[in-house]
Amino acid sequence: MQGTYLVPLLIVLFSVLFYFVANSAFRRVIARIRVSIKESAVPFELLVWPFRLFIALIGLGAFLHYFPLTTDLKDPFRHILLIVSIIEFAWLLMRLIMVVEQFMLQHYSTTVRESEESRKISTHVSLARKILNVLIVLVAVSGVLMTFDTVRQVGLSILASAGIAGVIIGFAAQKSLSTLIAGIQIAITQPIRIDDVVVVEKEWGRIEEISLTYVVVQLWDQRRMIVPISWFIDRPFENWTRTSSELLGTVFIYTDYAIPLDQIRRELERIVAASPYWDGRVVKMHVTNTTDKSVEIRALMSAADSSDLWEIRCVVREQLIEFIRKKLPWRPAESKDGNGSIRICPSGRACVTFFLGVIFMLFSIALGAVASIAVPDNYR
Repeated sequence: MQGTYLVPLLIVLFSVLFYFVANSAFRRVIARIRVSIKESAVPFELLVWPFRLFIALIGLGAFLHYFPLTTDLKDPFRHILLIVSIIEFAWLLMRLIMVVEQFMLQHYSTTVRESEESRKISTHVSLARKILNVLIVLVAVSGVLMTFDTVRQVGLSILASAGIAGVIIGFAAQKSLSTLIAGIQIAITQPIRIDDVVVVEKEWGRIEEISLTYVVVQLWDQRRMIVPISWFIDRPFENWTRTSSELLGTVFIYTDYAIPLDQIRRELERIVAASPYWDGRVVKMHVTNTTDKSVEIRALMSAADSSDLWEIRCVVREQLIEFIRKKLPWRPAESKDGNGSIRICPSGRACVTFFLGVIFMLFSIALGAVASIAVPDNYR
């Protein structure tokens, strides 16, 4: 009787010793890896509990034969141990992939102004992790189900009629399958990448997350727009950072023919050169259109990214308005058009109405004066 319980006791003691030795060795390996790489913030701690459970399951599986259990208890226990091992191994793989992803993201840390290659790698790694997670879950669930004899027999019968079942499932899940295929296509062709600046449904924002079924766009006011990933395959959209983050921007001014263009051009160059948002590439001014009553002036400038471009456009617009008000008081700014462009002169219809009113008033005064002189006193 003592011998019956002595063997399991020794097995338990040996398993505990093996657990602590393996855990200590794991921590030392992680510490050496942290010292040898510069990406010190990689979360290796995510592997600790999956590794501990993995070691515990290995010990149980290795010494299960020596436990004094009856056949009726040993077979269900072995089946449960097999199922837990499959789930735990899938968990360990998913955590390992997550650690690899964080290592890659920190090694190729991305900002808007960094190289395009970094953002490509980040997008590839993120989508690859999600695709691998889906495959691991599917394989794990299939492995667990195949441990049951009944399910295994059903699986063999399903394989025999896989063609018909595939057609039925294809029709039933056509939308879901097309979405998944679109996600894989986005990962390969990369029309969008993480941190790209895009315009979707007339909303400006940055790509914050790309999954297999949807894309999260962080808008300029910190809202999030959730867009189906197939939208980026089926519809046109603007990507401002597809090849580079550098952009050109415009400010339009509408004025009459009397405005001194050279003074406006010199003031524009001075404003842009003094702005910290200018990247030093482009600053120009052109007369881009004329009508019978006005001239369209376009101020063109460059910036390193979309945020700086917005700021420099606002600075140029504000300071040009102030310059025209102070230096050219004979052309006061009156209104803005619907596109945010500056209008310096009144509209033609307003001018005509104003001058017709003045002429009519002067004519009435003159007619009254003539009538008062020409009519004799006795008729008054």
